[in-house]
Amino acid sequence: MNKNSEILFALHDKPNIQQSLTSALQHILACFVGIITPTLIIGSALGLTAEIPYLISMALFISGISTFIQAKTFGPVGCGLIAVQGTSFAFVSALLVAGFAVKAKGGSNEEILATMYGICFVGAFIEIIVSQFVDKVKRIITPLTTGIVITTIGISLIKVGITDLAGGYGSESFGNIENLGLGVFVLIIIIGMNVSKNPWIRLSAIMTGMIAGTTVAYFMGLLSFDGLIALPSVSVPVPFKYGFAFDWEVFVPVALIYFLTALETSGDITANSLFCGLPIKGKEYFTRIKGGILADGLNSALAAIFNTFPNTTFGQNNAVIQMTGVTSRHVAFYIAGLLVLLGLFPVVGGVLQAIPKPVLGGATLVMFATIAVAGIKILGSEPIDRRKSLIIATSLGAGLGVLMVPNAIESLPPLLKNILSSAVTTAGFIAIIMSVVVPENTKTFGEESTK
Repeated sequence: MNKNSEILFALHDKPNIQQSLTSALQHILACFVGIITPTLIIGSALGLTAEIPYLISMALFISGISTFIQAKTFGPVGCGLIAVQGTSFAFVSALLVAGFAVKAKGGSNEEILATMYGICFVGAFIEIIVSQFVDKVKRIITPLTTGIVITTIGISLIKVGITDLAGGYGSESFGNIENLGLGVFVLIIIIGMNVSKNPWIRLSAIMTGMIAGTTVAYFMGLLSFDGLIALPSVSVPVPFKYGFAFDWEVFVPVALIYFLTALETSGDITANSLFCGLPIKGKEYFTRIKGGILADGLNSALAAIFNTFPNTTFGQNNAVIQMTGVTSRHVAFYIAGLLVLLGLFPVVGGVLQAIPKPVLGGATLVMFATIAVAGIKILGSEPIDRRKSLIIATSLGAGLGVLMVPNAIESLPPLLKNILSSAVTTAGFIAIIMSVVVPENTKTFGEESTK
């Protein structure tokens, strides 16, 4: 047990099996929907109905393998933290463009998937290359840029949390009193348990809230396991099951997003380091970032090989770390094992998938908001002068503007639209450019106000 009251288990502590499983399950409950949702969005939009169950299984399977690699570390690969890996939302728009392009040419479902996985596999090497130069671009990866990215990630996820709390995308009962009441019920339980002085009550807060919410949902008639019958008993990973194809025209947007994903990963790992009480400056920090981004790229290549979409470090689990106080990377091995089992046995994943959206929303709303708070903490870790204020305002304004009014960029060329359609990539891209272009200003607001 760590002496810091905010941390129950430090990075190298080894909680017992019960404690590790409890913490691991809370990470999975927070990340599960995020891992499978990009696959559901892409598969549904492109009409890949028959392939979706297998693609979801592979998303979970690779998430487990990638999480293990990231936490365990193999030489220079991995950050050594509880950095849950999952399917990245940032690639959804670019991959849909690629998929529809193949479909417009008369391509079959197999050809669509072969092209998407082909460009994802090649693109992964861009992130791998970028990782080798992280320590040489210290002017780009700073508390300013990572703070902006983390804040944007958190605010973007809040939209997901409140949408689930209200019933989920496309729900006929979206926003009704039953959904809102159920979500708030879960939220109150989690908040109430988190303010307890008993560390073990804090540790089980998210799981207890979700179990209680799911139980209430059952009696409300909102819980159904009918879809489990149609799921296969086992999903066998098959490398490049749908083949391999490549198209330069649809590769460029994906390549650019891989570059920007490296910044998003550095932001997530910075927040993770902050919650673990590790330094977010210096050689040790940059070694951790470098290893994390390298693992991110290699894991995305592995994802393409095993028929799923690019992986990235998840911000969701940073929120779980913050709320539970469990920072032990030992827990990540349990998370990885459980995710692999979920991928190999679809029925188990189907049970979690059946959890009503309001229950998930109630559990994730505050967790996601804590990510934004972490970003704000990082931004406030150094004096904010006029230059930094301008960069923060412009980056967040553009990124959150795209998030709130996505139609604003509808008429842009497809390539530019794909890049700017993500709030995180927009904010991160602008933060990088302005950090390099806008000249330094040493006077802070406090210094100016005294003159």
